[in-house]
Amino acid sequence: MKIPLFLEDYLNYMETIKGTSSNTVKEYFFDLRTFLRFLKLRYKLVPKDIIFDEIEIDDMKIDLIKNVTIQDLHAYISYIDRSRGNSNTTRSRKVASVRSFFKYLHSKVNLIDNNPALNLEFPKQDARHPIYLTLEQAERFLNTVLTNPNDIFRSRDYAIIMLFLNCGLRLSELSSINIDKINGDDNLTVIGKGNKERTIFLNEACVQAIQEYLKFRPIVPGEKALFLSKRRQRMSNRAIQHMIDRYLEKTGLDPLVYSVHKLRHTAATLMYKYGNVDIRALQEILGHESVSTTQIYTHLDDDRLRKAVKSNPLGNRKLK
Repeated sequence: MKIPLFLEDYLNYMETIKGTSSNTVKEYFFDLRTFLRFLKLRYKLVPKDIIFDEIEIDDMKIDLIKNVTIQDLHAYISYIDRSRGNSNTTRSRKVASVRSFFKYLHSKVNLIDNNPALNLEFPKQDARHPIYLTLEQAERFLNTVLTNPNDIFRSRDYAIIMLFLNCGLRLSELSSINIDKINGDDNLTVIGKGNKERTIFLNEACVQAIQEYLKFRPIVPGEKALFLSKRRQRMSNRAIQHMIDRYLEKTGLDPLVYSVHKLRHTAATLMYKYGNVDIRALQEILGHESVSTTQIYTHLDDDRLRKAVKSNPLGNRKLK
């Protein structure tokens, strides 16, 4: 769709100057399109009964943005909460998009005199435990993949799921793996958030799974992708999601509950529960910028906490 020049310039800046991934830039676009549509509705620039998602934004001028206040931003957050049912996580992302957008307009290109988003707060996050597969469920899931009679797709799908469950990769990181980024026998390089390269160390099971897949992987001149589709092209994120959903259903697991991202949670949880992994090491493995993001995994092992309390030498003291 057509968009205002100031928004187009911002998105170009984020992708080319800041090096933000194209997927993240798309999220910024969707978030800011919603914000600009809301402004037109709030300032009564469109009919009150218009369908929100049909509001055009290409005619918006920077003068309107100059008049935005913190009250407008608070009203926007309230709107996406009450009228659009956005979760705390989604609202936080939209706050981040708005803050980044106004910082660019004010500090980078000097299109506005004041930054109304400077004191815009993030919504309070719900302290929810991540959803993950238990060790027994993960074993059943992998065994289901091995029932695929097709050697090529069985070995490919098994390698993909082993990497998810062992290394905690994001979907975009896994789909971006190139065959020439496998370094030696025990590590590979992926492109993480913000186009940052990250080294992923592989355990024996992952190495074996990749080596088995490479026996069947078609040789396609010029194609660097490790994981190929039926058309011998890089597997898309959507194709990987569909593949995961199919095996989840065969395993008797609900794909609406256990998404691809839940496999990342599973890897982190299994490492934390069974591997005695330090929280800082887990942060590096998962590619989290802040350790606070990783700390969600420290709240899920009640058994470990229970054993820790019981291990206190005063725990067996009896009343006389």
